[in-house]
Amino acid sequence: MHSSSRLLVAAVRQLNGVRNISTSRAGLQQMKFTFASPGQVFYADANVKQVDVPSMSGNFGILANHVPMLAVLQAGVLNVFETDAVSKKYFVSGGTVTVNDDSTVQILAEEAVPVENLDRQSAREGLAAAQQKLNSASGEIARAEAQIAVETYEALVKATD
Repeated sequence: MHSSSRLLVAAVRQLNGVRNISTSRAGLQQMKFTFASPGQVFYADANVKQVDVPSMSGNFGILANHVPMLAVLQAGVLNVFETDAVSKKYFVSGGTVTVNDDSTVQILAEEAVPVENLDRQSAREGLAAAQQKLNSASGEIARAEAQIAVETYEALVKATD
């Protein structure tokens, strides 16, 4: 974003009274972050510094004052930087990302699990089985479902490396 665009966004936010951005003791801007899957809430309106997201259009980072947007999650690793020294990684299978103009971010994942809970051997076995299904799939629907499984297991294997 050009500096003139950033100034314009900052001015509009100030005029609209948007004040949901907090500043930590170290002077770093943080944003309110909510991250959940159907089975678990990982963050509920928590202050975080940055979130790196795997999306269908590529990986991107979200900081306070990010331009508002909607995105679709792709299977991969979501990295939450709580502070400069503390980050947590989660594998997400898909879902949505919403960045609001008040520096709040919501991520709703179809499935999510902390990366440290993933089993590398199980991921590799799942990938091998998915590849076999893809090779033997007949029909467009079966082939598409098998391709999705292969891509998801490839992302799982990559997350465990």
